[in-house]
Amino acid sequence: MVSFVARTGRHLQRYNRGRRLVVGCIPYRHKTGNNGGTDDELEVLVISSKKSRAMMFPKGGWELDESVEEAACRESLEEAGVVGTVESQLGTWIFKSNSRELYHEGLMFPLLVTEQLDLWPEKGARLREWMTVARAREVCKQLWMNEALDILVNRLKLEEKDVLAI
Repeated sequence: MVSFVARTGRHLQRYNRGRRLVVGCIPYRHKTGNNGGTDDELEVLVISSKKSRAMMFPKGGWELDESVEEAACRESLEEAGVVGTVESQLGTWIFKSNSRELYHEGLMFPLLVTEQLDLWPEKGARLREWMTVARAREVCKQLWMNEALDILVNRLKLEEKDVLAI
């Protein structure tokens, strides 16, 4: 049996101009249809906060011993129990911490989910739920995360148009 343990502490955290660097992912998949194939409906995975049960996308500190993509994968695994392909960055946002008078710099990436685990490091501390984009916009109250979600949806629509044009 493999044991997963979430990283803790801030001694390896990266900072930029005094702001802690935070990396997050929007885990997504195309909903499975009744016939076993996929349909066009996009689903995203949201998780609850450990402190308040507010819903959000997985995110956490970018540490000195990892690439930004590795940090994105690690956070998705630790907090949401999903593995997948990290795609190109959606953007960078400056946002205020909910718990302190600090500002963070957040980098967000899409994560095309290839595997959902039954056991993961923070399973006992968080809820996870697949939902439509519209529902995710309602439950996620962090504006910067909703902006990242909008960018992802627009990007996927453009990619779909390009495929259909071929």
